Amino acid sequence: MIDLFLPLAIFDAASFFQWFVEHASYWFVFIFMVIESSFIPFPSEVVVPPAAYLAAAKGDMNVYLVVLAATAGAIVGALVNYYLSLWIGRPLVYRFVNSRYGHACLLDQAKVEKAEKFFDKHGAVSTFVGRLIPAVRQLISIPAGLAKMNVGVFVIFTGLGALVWNGVLAGLGWWLAQWVSLDQLFTTVEQYNSYLSIAGLIIGGICVIFIAWRLLHPKKTAK
Repeated sequence: MIDLFLPLAIFDAASFFQWFVEHASYWFVFIFMVIESSFIPFPSEVVVPPAAYLAAAKGDMNVYLVVLAATAGAIVGALVNYYLSLWIGRPLVYRFVNSRYGHACLLDQAKVEKAEKFFDKHGAVSTFVGRLIPAVRQLISIPAGLAKMNVGVFVIFTGLGALVWNGVLAGLGWWLAQWVSLDQLFTTVEQYNSYLSIAGLIIGGICVIFIAWRLLHPKKTAK
């Protein structure tokens, strides 16, 4: 039986990437995206692109099912943060992120405050846009839980945001399968990582502009 927690215990991005390529499955896509969307630091860039690459290059998986598995995992991971924040409240959340355990998870008060300010500024739609923004993506569910946002609305907007982001990652993996060899895949994904972040910011910005425009120019109803 494969030791699922082996790559987490000795995590190194390149080593995990190779491990994942050898053991890729919808199940592992789901599990690691749950981890990525919770408070545990884990890059989605080492999960979805290689899975989509294998779907395109070898046909072992279906790229659409890869995106769905990744999105389902992202929703579950986000719900972990949401309910933990909802149940334990703001004082304990900040006590945790300021503890050595929180720091071990690459959390600190400044990051959570940034996520809270983003949530307060953009409202419920921030759960969608926040999924596309680096350093906010994994944390946006915390202020949603603290604010006791309707869980149904939270799941819908989180799922849509995760779907867009996973679609971008899968598109990259699919595209790279057309011209990059498997042994060059990790290095190439690393090179495109900053572009992925920029793409997320651009998509998020377009969404905010569109939503703001719709609010300022409501559709006229026929008299």
